[in-house]
Amino acid sequence: MGQKNIYFISDLHLGAHYLDKRESERRVTEFLLSIKDDAEELFLLGDILDYWFEYRNVVPQGHVRFLGTLATLVDAGVKITWLTGNHDVWLRQYLAREIGLRVIHRNEIITLRGKKFFISHGDDVGRRPFSYRFMRFCFYNPVCQWLYAAVHPRWTTAIANGWSTHNRVSRSQKSENEEAKRGLEDLSAWVVEHSKAHPEVDFYVMGHLHIPHYRTLDNSAVFALLGNWINMSTYAVFDGERLVLRSATDDKEITINE
Repeated sequence: MGQKNIYFISDLHLGAHYLDKRESERRVTEFLLSIKDDAEELFLLGDILDYWFEYRNVVPQGHVRFLGTLATLVDAGVKITWLTGNHDVWLRQYLAREIGLRVIHRNEIITLRGKKFFISHGDDVGRRPFSYRFMRFCFYNPVCQWLYAAVHPRWTTAIANGWSTHNRVSRSQKSENEEAKRGLEDLSAWVVEHSKAHPEVDFYVMGHLHIPHYRTLDNSAVFALLGNWINMSTYAVFDGERLVLRSATDDKEITINE
């Protein structure tokens, strides 16, 4: 039996009110079950859930099939790392204890099969507007979290879901594409500069921008954006040598932006 593969996915946004929740969860769980026997590790790079706020003794309802599937993978020997994004930022240690996965909240440089990977959701690096940086500061601030937790979940959940839905449906496709293009330019520039300072990094893998992108830098490092599972069902797989972007919809390799 040959070596198993390492998988990366992000931006599932499970539970989003602007999606068919059951269908979204079905597509993801079917994919995860299909890689159960082939996967050595699975990296969830943020915005896996559209909203999650973990109280000390209470967690949100829903996501039963998805979370059960993660447990099935862990029980089968798959190592899972969940790096939080801007939507699931308040994931703490409940799922780590219950399922047996690892939760991290910051970008990280890790070694996989002798190769160095820089992994990030993608919202904590590069040039970001002040408004976004301030919002992110509030999300991570312990005092802000304490104040938010003091409000009854019926209100906080409604506010969070309403905000997410408004941000998604209020933007035109043109403005969304332009925003993603600017974000890609800024993030690409950051990756190039970081790679010059850290030539030991072989692969940069991120999400957040909802567009698949693959680029080989001048020093042979690879920069990959994972796309999303709202309308693309894209992911990356590493076999020990190559990192490849693929579509779960048609099981084809994505070579755009090479």
